[in-house]
Amino acid sequence: MWVAGAARSALKKLVGLPFDNYELIKIPNNNKAIKIEIHSVGLLKDELHALGISFAKSGLDLDITQNLEIWTVASLEKISFKNPVQKTSIDIIAGSGVGIKEDTKEISISDFAKEVLYANLLDIIPDGFNLKLEIIFPNGEFLAERTSNKSFGIVDGLSIIGTSAETYSSASPDQLEEAKAKLAKLIQNDFKGKVIFVIGENGLNLAKNCNLKFPIIKIGNWLGPLIVDAAIKKVNTIILFGYHGKLIKLAGGIFHTHNHLADGRIEILVYLAVQEKLPLELIVKLSHLKNLEEALLLLERFDEAIAERLFLHLSNTIEKRSFAYVNRYTKTNMEIASIIFDRKRKIRWAGTNGSKYISHFK
Repeated sequence: MWVAGAARSALKKLVGLPFDNYELIKIPNNNKAIKIEIHSVGLLKDELHALGISFAKSGLDLDITQNLEIWTVASLEKISFKNPVQKTSIDIIAGSGVGIKEDTKEISISDFAKEVLYANLLDIIPDGFNLKLEIIFPNGEFLAERTSNKSFGIVDGLSIIGTSAETYSSASPDQLEEAKAKLAKLIQNDFKGKVIFVIGENGLNLAKNCNLKFPIIKIGNWLGPLIVDAAIKKVNTIILFGYHGKLIKLAGGIFHTHNHLADGRIEILVYLAVQEKLPLELIVKLSHLKNLEEALLLLERFDEAIAERLFLHLSNTIEKRSFAYVNRYTKTNMEIASIIFDRKRKIRWAGTNGSKYISHFK
């Protein structure tokens, strides 16, 4: 929303429209608009580029992008009469601090974010021109180090991966209530008893690309309470689908997975390595690593069979600990399955229960 606000203000300046200290940003397929405050806008030295600046104001205490400074640089490119066919009327460019996909070097931006930009910029672009829009997050590269971006092959900055206009903290009770409401609505329809719980945008995107037969609910970090709620609602099977860096917390008995509240991922992996009786020198090396992806790479360099064995043990432990957690609050025989993907978004491991469903994800 704030990127779109800064971009719209910059484009208006470029075409000679007056400056407003706010922009009303339209939401695609929705009748409402959101008022976005604009900090400043101005033409650059050549007067062929305009810079719009806004600050992200989600209002969430645990949002690392709260007060993120956003720059957008707009310029117009005349369509050649020799080649009047235009590929796209807006060329979105990743500037400093904006994440790109490591394998393709493309900007990391969601379809929804693109739709927002198109919905709010197309009406201002003059006939016969394309818009070049460079997005810059001056502090983006620093903040990206505090995210899991690199784990998903996103480098150099922050992704623009929103899927809705609303912002809420994944640690907020509001998100839990929203997920409970979605589950309640789901089981009122032609529900077959099985549901997939996914964590985060990457898990949701990957799950949707799998053309799954089971319904999907994005649950954020409230895994424990929502699993209990599902058991109370008599759900037969929950498939926990997520990145190893998140789901490993369940193997350690951590059922609210937000990093601000609890971590312990390496410690949990070390504990599982001890249970698997891995070589002591390898366990010591694991204990000194910063994140789970480094640990996986170390294990695979040491012995791929050992790495596979340990992560299968992890998958089974997730299922067992989750089942034990639910039964602390309500007696249930609900099946809990785990399916895990790695940093390359490759689906790699499943627990005993998860192995029955992993073929659906391929």
